[in-house]
Amino acid sequence: MEVINITKDNFETEVLKSDKPVLIDFWAEWCGPCRMQLPIVHELAEELTDAKVGKVNVDEQPELARRYMVMSIPTLIVFKDGEVYKKAVGVQQKEQLREMLK
Repeated sequence: MEVINITKDNFETEVLKSDKPVLIDFWAEWCGPCRMQLPIVHELAEELTDAKVGKVNVDEQPELARRYMVMSIPTLIVFKDGEVYKKAVGVQQKEQLREMLK
């Protein structure tokens, strides 16, 4: 599956109403650790069939970052049934992300 670019306009449909768990990577273009995280997130998205993966650019979507109290980036949040299920801050390895989705 491809990584979905999440905005305030598609957040409800893609994340809150998803019938699968959704991993969201809150990131920014200027963030070094975020650039390290991005290939890992893309690789995981290609491998997963039972979950969705999205990314939120905090500079373009500040209201989503505020709503989920993203203070540091990268922040990765797993949503299940429209609710925050797990949250991690900082670069995560692929196996750590898989574990979050369980």
